[in-house]
Amino acid sequence: MSELRARWSALADRIDAGTPATRDRSVDALRAFAILGVVLGHWLVTALTTADGGLRTTSPLAHMSELAPVSWVFQTLAVFFLVGGHVGAQGYASARSRGVPYGTWVARRLGRLFRPVAAVLVLWAVASAGLLLGGVEPDTIRTLLKLVLSPLWFLLVFAALTAATPLVSRLGPVWPLAVVAAVDVWRFAFGGPEWIGWVNVAAGWLVPYTLGAAWSRGAFARRAPAPLLLGGGVVATAALILWGGYPASMVGVPGAALSNLNPPTLAAVTFGLAQCGLALLLREPLARAMRRPRAWAKVALVNLSAMTIFLWHQTAMMAVTALGLLVSTDLPGLHTVPGSAGWIAARLLWLPAFAAALAICWAAFRTYEQGARPRPARTPRPAGTGRTTRSVPIPRTVRLRPTAVKEAGHA
Repeated sequence: MSELRARWSALADRIDAGTPATRDRSVDALRAFAILGVVLGHWLVTALTTADGGLRTTSPLAHMSELAPVSWVFQTLAVFFLVGGHVGAQGYASARSRGVPYGTWVARRLGRLFRPVAAVLVLWAVASAGLLLGGVEPDTIRTLLKLVLSPLWFLLVFAALTAATPLVSRLGPVWPLAVVAAVDVWRFAFGGPEWIGWVNVAAGWLVPYTLGAAWSRGAFARRAPAPLLLGGGVVATAALILWGGYPASMVGVPGAALSNLNPPTLAAVTFGLAQCGLALLLREPLARAMRRPRAWAKVALVNLSAMTIFLWHQTAMMAVTALGLLVSTDLPGLHTVPGSAGWIAARLLWLPAFAAALAICWAAFRTYEQGARPRPARTPRPAGTGRTTRSVPIPRTVRLRPTAVKEAGHA
């Protein structure tokens, strides 16, 4: 055990030493917390039950509405878009200053974003065909595919906003916020068509993205705006829930008449404003915490595989659920209806198993996100010798270029 600690400490020191002094580590910490919040949230509020001989999706929020505040902690997408807007605007400005064409810049970022997606799609295409041939009922396969593919909407929106960074980086958040409010008034007050709500998929997430772009321009150099965002967002969200008829849950609940997330509502956007305000207030404490090499190493390593973690966390949960069926079709917290405190306690005990399965997925598929490892350079052969000396490569996990973590989360 002491040897493992020593090796980890040495690795953390190398990562810390390889990080530029000018890097704002709080940005990476916010991104890591946002990704891990989504992962943990999905593992806690998504359940697969063995109903009618197959697997069906449900949620403890559908059976225990008093758990709605759990979604306030783990629905962290607004923070991810905030950081995305900040890094995207900074990256594009840097690319322009270096004469990098827009096409090259956006291709590099989107390529890093979508390379790991291809691995997920190929594996699940093969798995689905195998399950069908094995006699698994189509409804079960449809349930599993929905869990795998549903997070991809987030990547499509993020990719679109990334590509539009030159157009939206100077746009203030007030304009997309006004669009969200107008769409909700049309939908709920004047009986507008349901399809109009999908306008908010772009407009709603554009609000934190443009806040992030404003952050990159120094809009939050002073402390005053962040508490206003936090306080205003909290008050507006509470008013919309208490008197506006919006659901308390900030994630979708199976069977609910209205979701705050699909498509985003005004309540989800004001809640996101509160989250962004809190995130901006936490920058300085996070920056201080990230000065510790061990804490920074953990954040840096998560960022290097952020998309891999996001894309495979549902597969990891489903793999554990499926393997559990080999033991019993009624394992508490895994296959049972999430309708009691006992289910919550049992689900918490399954989280380490989900994490272990995710670690296996990470080991197998992280290279699709990080790209092929460069071949180590050969040193020139000294005159009069017959051997070529190969340099010893630094492990990829500690070879941190100045933009490595940014590319990992926002390419």
